[in-house]
Amino acid sequence: MKAEILKRLRETDGYISGQELCESLGVSRTAVWKCIRQLEDEGYVIEAVRNRGYRLADSGDVLSEQELGRLLSTRWLGKNLVVFDEVDSTNNEARRMAEKGALEGTVILAARQTAGKGRRGRNWESPRGTGIWMSFLLRPEFEPSHASMLTLTAAMAVAQGVRRTTGLDCQIKWPNDIVINGKKLCGILTEMSTEDNQIRYVVVGIGINVNIREFPEEISSTATSLLLESGHPVRRAVLVDQVLRAWEEYYTEFLKTLDFQNLKKEYNACLVNNGRQVQILAPQGVWTGVSLGIDREGQLLVEKPDGSIEPVVSGEVSVRGVYGYV
Repeated sequence: MKAEILKRLRETDGYISGQELCESLGVSRTAVWKCIRQLEDEGYVIEAVRNRGYRLADSGDVLSEQELGRLLSTRWLGKNLVVFDEVDSTNNEARRMAEKGALEGTVILAARQTAGKGRRGRNWESPRGTGIWMSFLLRPEFEPSHASMLTLTAAMAVAQGVRRTTGLDCQIKWPNDIVINGKKLCGILTEMSTEDNQIRYVVVGIGINVNIREFPEEISSTATSLLLESGHPVRRAVLVDQVLRAWEEYYTEFLKTLDFQNLKKEYNACLVNNGRQVQILAPQGVWTGVSLGIDREGQLLVEKPDGSIEPVVSGEVSVRGVYGYV
C-alpha cells in the first residue's frame, strides 16, 4: 500500500485528499496516515494541508527499491534489486544470495551495515542513511586470473559516477581507493568464489561516504565525504544510478580484451600517485620508487632508483604515497 500511495502522490499534480486515497485503496484514514509517516521516515518530503490533502514536495535523499527502480537507467545491472534496512555486510548478503542462485546483475544495498568489510580484514564504518553501502553479483565466464581487474574497473566507475553527479574531481589511489584532496572517499572490496579453476561468482562491494558530516577523530584526517567536499547533500539514488551506468560501460570495454588495453589511459589519467614517489610494502621489505601508472594487466609499474621497472601486483603488496595519500 505504501508503494501505491507513493505512486499516487507522484502522479498527482498538486494535492490529493486523504479521503480519495482511502476510497481508492479501500483502507482507513489511519492506515493512510501511517503510510505517509513511513514515507517521511524514508526521506520523502510530504506536505499535508487541512482540507486539501497531501502533496509530494521532494523525493529527498531516499534510497529504496521504489526510488532506485524509478531512476535506474542501466541495461542489466540492478534489474534485480534488493534494499535492506540493515545487514551485517552487503558483500556477505550478496554471497548468501549467490549461493542460492541469484542472477548475475543482482544489486544489494543497505541503509546500514553492522559489520562492513574493508580490505585485509579491516572494518568499514557504515552509519545509517549517510552513505552508499552496495554490492553487486557477477557470474563471468572468463578465467579467475582476470578477476583482479574487476576491482580497478569498479574504481573507474565510482570516480566517473561521482564526477557525473557532483562535478567533483576525484582520483584513484592504486588499486581501488577513491580520494578527493588527499582523503579517502570510497573503498572497494571484490570477493570471488571458484571451483575447478572456474569462477562460480564474483561479488563487488562498494562503500561511498556520501552525506557524512563528521568522522571519528582517529580517521578524520584521512577520510572525507561528498557532503564535506561539495558543501551540500548529495542524492544517493542518483549517484547509485551513475556508478552502475559507468560500471556497465567500463565492463563492456574490459570484456572485449579481458585486460585494461582499452581502459589504462583513462585509469592512469585518474591515478593520484602517477608520476609520484611511492612506498611499496612488499613481503621481502619496503622499497621506494616512482609510479609510472598501470599496464594492460592492471599492475602498477614502479621505476626503482636503479632505473629498472618493477610491476606491482594488486593483493600482494600495498602502496602508500609519500605525499600523504594513505
